Amino acid sequence: MTLDEAKAQAKALRAALLAQGTAISHAQALELVARQQGAKDWNTLHARLALRNAPPELALGDAVSGRYLGQPFTGRIIGLSGPDSHRHIEIRFDTPVDVVRFESFSNLRTQIRATINAEGRSHSHTSDGVPHLVIEMGGR
Repeated sequence: MTLDEAKAQAKALRAALLAQGTAISHAQALELVARQQGAKDWNTLHARLALRNAPPELALGDAVSGRYLGQPFTGRIIGLSGPDSHRHIEIRFDTPVDVVRFESFSNLRTQIRATINAEGRSHSHTSDGVPHLVIEMGGR
């Protein structure tokens, strides 16, 4: 479960109870969801989910994997700077990544630069809303 899923579950619970004539606050709904998930309160569940969903710590030289323009990759971090919320990263791929989806044309990339947020996702997106770069995990 992610934080967004927990919040959505609380919202749905609140709406369902209201439909049956029982009004509760959003905070009360969050507390109920936390207890359903085995946490003593919302703050405990929030902390647990934030840690679980946090991206791996990234460091220069780390092996990483993920998706670039929808294509899976493995590679190594060769450049890293900036704060977690606006981090500049440079990755050299282990094998070139074809960033074109047409069979009759290819464009292979061996190295990329991007700016990622604290969740390991690029700020820039494709036209369908998918981040250009998603760091899925450290290591291989």
